[in-house]
Amino acid sequence: MVLETKTSPPFALSRPLTVLLNKPAADFLRSDFLRVIREKGLERITFHYTALDGKLKELKIPLADAAQADSVLAEGERVDGSSLFKGMVDESLSDLYVVPDFRTAFLNPFDDKSLDFICRYLTRDGQPASFTPDNVLARAEAHFRERTGLELRAMGELEFFLMCDKTETIYPGQKQQGYHGSLPFVKSGPILSEMITLITQITGAVKYAHSEVGFIDSVRSDLEEIKGRRAEQLEIELLPRPVVEMADHIVMARWIIRNVAFRHGSLATFTPKVEEGMAGNGFHFHMELHKDGHSVMTEPDGRLSEPARRLIGGLCEYADSLTAFGNTVSSAYLRLIPNQEAPTRVCWSDLNRSAMIRVPLGWTNLSHLGRRVNPGDTESYMAEGSRQTVELRSPDGSAITHLLLAGIVMAADWAFNDSRTLFGDGGPLELAERLYIKGNIHADPELLKRLPKLPASCVESARLLLAKRDLYERDGIFPPPVIDYVIRLLEKEKDEDMSVRLANLPADDRLHETRRIMHKDLHRH
Repeated sequence: MVLETKTSPPFALSRPLTVLLNKPAADFLRSDFLRVIREKGLERITFHYTALDGKLKELKIPLADAAQADSVLAEGERVDGSSLFKGMVDESLSDLYVVPDFRTAFLNPFDDKSLDFICRYLTRDGQPASFTPDNVLARAEAHFRERTGLELRAMGELEFFLMCDKTETIYPGQKQQGYHGSLPFVKSGPILSEMITLITQITGAVKYAHSEVGFIDSVRSDLEEIKGRRAEQLEIELLPRPVVEMADHIVMARWIIRNVAFRHGSLATFTPKVEEGMAGNGFHFHMELHKDGHSVMTEPDGRLSEPARRLIGGLCEYADSLTAFGNTVSSAYLRLIPNQEAPTRVCWSDLNRSAMIRVPLGWTNLSHLGRRVNPGDTESYMAEGSRQTVELRSPDGSAITHLLLAGIVMAADWAFNDSRTLFGDGGPLELAERLYIKGNIHADPELLKRLPKLPASCVESARLLLAKRDLYERDGIFPPPVIDYVIRLLEKEKDEDMSVRLANLPADDRLHETRRIMHKDLHRH
């Protein structure tokens, strides 16, 4: 395997700041940024931070002199926490500091005069604010690592519909046949390429991108924003990273996707469902466990390791209440229906897309497959270790990213530190063994009866979170106000009887109401 060295010429998509400063992001210093500001003639610093709605917020700070820039980088700024975390923070205790994380620095692709950072929230005492989603995740990760000696890495799959004005009618797309389509049948390829270029330059963490199954020739909606537009479903999958880093990458990627779409006169939506009978927008996460920098997901003979099976057992234990963070709007439960490659039961399997947790191909006990196709490739290649992951398929585009990943970390922590399970006697390994399935679960009624159900509405999900809040609040990881906020958010959907209510409507009324539910949250997270 050819390794890039410090003296190797950079790739076209290498992070511009690491190339400019000739050092990794972990080594960035204030003095480096002052140099960049001077050499590139930058006019401002922009701070970004994730609020309760899951979107990047920003604060633009114009730079008049080096002293001001140095002060901002060293001290951060203050913001109104009661506005960013409305309903969670009392107005009398609203001020928070936002302090830049130097490792996240990037040159803003939408503002060529700005140096940007992702910030952390600190309190008046200079401590991480306990209730902010990024700090909840950081606390969960540190707790898990300290108790287990393991590192949990994650890779997210961002599915979204790109909606554009119909300008071409030739080479039409086909309903539910867009998977890995290409030009000229899929029209959004150039926009997708622009998205992954920018995400790669800022995060360095894009695995690949492709068109997905969904295609709508003309969106039917009462919303002028999307009515009559062509909608093509796309996916950008990221590379495995430590969970705190991955959460930031996900939020950043969504910001870039929306901004690129906007400058092309289009819109991108991650909403769980756009059209009845059409593929929904999942937000799948692959997880892998590392110890001392190496994957511990497989045994030498290629079988799943005990740590991997424990992780699966933990995810199964937490699965129903995790929907409180991963499926937060009513339309999420129009996606979680049988035979839509979206799970409805708690179970896991190998390669099986009807299961809630899938164990995908992982190059297990295989190396240098290219030589089998290209026998003339005699150059040596050494794989970097196991690439095996386990994939959680229940979340969708309405997920609160940091809180969802924090919940996943708590599930992993439970799997290594608790021997009890809510689904019966035994611990995570026995639970994983009991919930392993083969084949399409929807073709086996008896099997379906044995598998625990995922909730069917936001209200039911809220009720489960209320009943199981100790799973998240234990050891002080999730503060009670965070759980209370999520419960209130879900209860506001008032959708417990949604499926029955829709089924009792006349056909035309049902379609109209279904679209209203699906389209009301186009830009929720």
